[in-house]
Amino acid sequence: MKFSKRHRWALAAIVVILVGAAVWAGVRPSDGPHATLSRFAAGVVPAPVSAVAASGVTFRLTSTTTISADVPSVGTYLAGILRSSTGYPMSIVHGGEGTITLRLAGAPTSVGSQGYQLTVSGNRVVIEARQAAGLFAGVQTLLLLLPPAVQGSTVASGPWTVPGGTILDYPRFAYRGAMLDVARHFFGVGQVERYIDEIAQYKINYLHLHLSDDQGWRIAINGWPDLTTRGGSTEVGGGAGGYYTQADYSAIVAYAASRYITVIPEIDMPGHTNAALASYTRLNCEGQTPRLYTGIDVGFSSLCVPRDLTYAFIDTVIGQLAALTPGPYIHIGGDESSATPAADYASFIDRAQRIVQAHGKTVIGWHNIAGASLLPSTVAEFWDTEPTNAPLAAAVAAGTTVIMSPANHTYLDMKYTDQTTLGQTWAGLDDVDTAYGWDPGTYVPGVPASSVLGVEAPLWTETIVTSADIDYMAFPRLPAIAELGWSPWRTHDQAAFETRLGAQGPRWRIMGINYYHSAQVSWPAGS
Repeated sequence: MKFSKRHRWALAAIVVILVGAAVWAGVRPSDGPHATLSRFAAGVVPAPVSAVAASGVTFRLTSTTTISADVPSVGTYLAGILRSSTGYPMSIVHGGEGTITLRLAGAPTSVGSQGYQLTVSGNRVVIEARQAAGLFAGVQTLLLLLPPAVQGSTVASGPWTVPGGTILDYPRFAYRGAMLDVARHFFGVGQVERYIDEIAQYKINYLHLHLSDDQGWRIAINGWPDLTTRGGSTEVGGGAGGYYTQADYSAIVAYAASRYITVIPEIDMPGHTNAALASYTRLNCEGQTPRLYTGIDVGFSSLCVPRDLTYAFIDTVIGQLAALTPGPYIHIGGDESSATPAADYASFIDRAQRIVQAHGKTVIGWHNIAGASLLPSTVAEFWDTEPTNAPLAAAVAAGTTVIMSPANHTYLDMKYTDQTTLGQTWAGLDDVDTAYGWDPGTYVPGVPASSVLGVEAPLWTETIVTSADIDYMAFPRLPAIAELGWSPWRTHDQAAFETRLGAQGPRWRIMGINYYHSAQVSWPAGS
């Protein structure tokens, strides 16, 4: 097609106008996605798929702001947070549209079951999703677009503004988990619920509870009362320990579900079982009861693989947990089983998998189970510090999917630096750059992104005693793992991430989160 001189001048003028508008909106042609995010979604972690600013547009919460929600519980959740900090009524509108509208319609199919589209104009905020989990994720982003004080527990003065624009967002991986070890040190229901609220902000959707280990058994099992009265009576260092009644566990499961987080219970076996063995003599092949254990060494305990009672015991435990757990997964551990002969280990894993399957659940196990024959549905959780793993690659070739938790990148109990008072160092030091600086989709040879179910950040508690300790080790690293699980790889940028991560500091201070002030992050005023 040919253009006249007049048409060429007109086209040039249009280009100048469009480029000028882009610059006015904070996006220059050379900026790319990170600059776009830094101007509009400067405090959003994980990074969204796309964020387009609306030039000169700002939405403001006022005393007349209302909320309508196709999922009432999500609307109530948002209203509760906003009321506490703004003091505004945040009335819930039924049968109409509010100033803030949460609707299960209008979102493109690309958002899937967990994503959303958020549009902020001068007079409205609209979050659209295809399922309730997507609306909840969109609410978390909206809160991160508001000033940090919005998540305070006392009324502040504002102003409560949100920059105008549109965010389209959905996860790279379906699974984004956090693991809390309540066996080495016990944490009560309220402490676990606190952690659930903290991790939900960053679109974590699975909470893996490590319920048993050598140092403690933490879940009541009907018919086996000594598991908790004796096996749950201590912890690392010899403290009082503790355990969850089945009602306690159900309360945690329900609370997590209200934050769109699925609980995965873990009963570690055949090793890491001293607490169970110390509770019941008949679980021991030798007929002798070991002492309760309060140290941190591993690899010395094993269930009695040849004994039929062992599997009757496992069937009872798994059956009761399956009945209490609506989610699809039960974790059977399977790591560090040095006291179990290799042939016995393979036989045990085979039978344990089938027990879990018989109760209608899908097995997850630490990647060591790849040395046994795996059911087609079984998921392996990779935790090693060396990425090359031939048995795991072979299992993946046969159809196994993988949760990526390499200890040197994701274990939140590793020290940040040599000077960190909490934590351990066996997997190396792990500051923000290490937690963020790897790709779950390419990390293990033979495990392509298509075979990665997602990522998980485990927090083992040999040195973790209080909720403040949990906060200190989880933040700021857990948001780094969350971003690797949610955000598209093309948004991965260390400097841009650290800027957005720094923006969380004032928010965490207001929320009372005892986070580590990493020297790798420029923390703004109020952090």
